[in-house]
Amino acid sequence: MSADAMPLPFDPLVDLHGIWTTELAELYLPIPGAPRVKYECLDGYLVMSPYEGSPNGFGMLRLALLIDEQAMRAGNRIYPTVNVEFSPQRWIQPDLTVLKQPIEDLTWIPADLVLMPVEFVSASSRRRDRINKPAECAQAGIPYFMRVEFSKPQAVKVELLELAGDGYKPLATALSGQRFETDVPFPMSFDPAQLLEAWYT
Repeated sequence: MSADAMPLPFDPLVDLHGIWTTELAELYLPIPGAPRVKYECLDGYLVMSPYEGSPNGFGMLRLALLIDEQAMRAGNRIYPTVNVEFSPQRWIQPDLTVLKQPIEDLTWIPADLVLMPVEFVSASSRRRDRINKPAECAQAGIPYFMRVEFSKPQAVKVELLELAGDGYKPLATALSGQRFETDVPFPMSFDPAQLLEAWYT
């Protein structure tokens, strides 16, 4: 066989394009040798996005610490990045995920166990964080969706959305320097500025 006729080596990003499932993800993800990224899937098409910069990463940690106690009291549980599954060919990895109840040793979290995904909007996935993911979560009947967005080093907005019909409506919003207050899905009260790196310097 000539060199020109040699078969190409298997490449999951090429050979599985458009046919990804949770089963294939367990076999081939993460991609060996590739940079660490988040792997999400939209109808069989893999979506890869880099991990967040320090403002988002710091904000995720601070938010989890700020709301964890009240979430636990309500019987809920907060997790960092997990796989929220809508179907075998569609899943997302929210930055934080509040579940309705404790779980144990699950790789794929059914959407009906999710109380509130939390997305920190990033430049690499702004449209997905603002539009696509809320639409997917609303379609799955997830009751709440929280979005956090940094507009500059010392400015941040926190917005809580509540499911109404087939979409979300704003329930509570606050900017840094204001008070974010809500009693649902569990009591939360904090200044969004507490999510900023500069708050602690």
